[in-house]
Amino acid sequence: MAQPAAQAAKTAFRTFRELHGVVITAGTMDKTVKVRVGGQKWNSFLKKFFDDPKTHLVHDPNNSLRLGDVVAITPGWRVSKTKRHVVKHIIAPGSGVPLGDRPPVPTEEERHAERAARRAAKDERRSVKKLADRVEEHLGVAETILRRARKEFALRARLMGASDAAAAATTEGAQAGEFGTQQ
Repeated sequence: MAQPAAQAAKTAFRTFRELHGVVITAGTMDKTVKVRVGGQKWNSFLKKFFDDPKTHLVHDPNNSLRLGDVVAITPGWRVSKTKRHVVKHIIAPGSGVPLGDRPPVPTEEERHAERAARRAAKDERRSVKKLADRVEEHLGVAETILRRARKEFALRARLMGASDAAAAATTEGAQAGEFGTQQ
C-alpha cells in the first residue's frame, strides 16, 4: 500500500512545469536570487507580440547561484511571502566561477526529503508542546482540588475543634457535677 502512495507522490511532484531564466540579482539576499524569465505578450490592437519578461524571486538553498547564470526553476511550496519558485538545476554558468567550485544545487528528492524531515520535526515539537500543555492543565486541576481539600479539611478541623471543645466542656462540667454531687 505504501508503494503506490509513494509512486503517486513522486509523479505529483514531477508534474510542475519548468521555466528557464537568467539570474539578474544574486548575493544581496540570503538563499534568494532574482531570475528573469522571458515571455511574450500579444497586443491585439497592433496584432503583434511584444517581449514581456517576468521576474521571480527564487529559493536557492545553498547560495550556489551567481549573477548571469542560466537556470531552470520550478514552482514549489511557498518559502516566504514572495518566494514561490525553487532552483531545479543550473543550465549554464554565467560568471567566472566554475560549477565545481560552488555548493551543489540540491535535487528534487533531496529537497522533498529535507522538507519532510523538517515537517516531522515540527509535528514532533507540536505534539510535545500539546502534551506539556495537557499535563500542565491537569496539574492546575489537581492543584485546585488540593487547595479545596485543604480548605475543607481546615474547616472541618475548626468545626471539630469547636465541637470537641464544647464536648470537652460538657464532659468537664458533667464530671465536675458528678464530683460535686459525690462530695
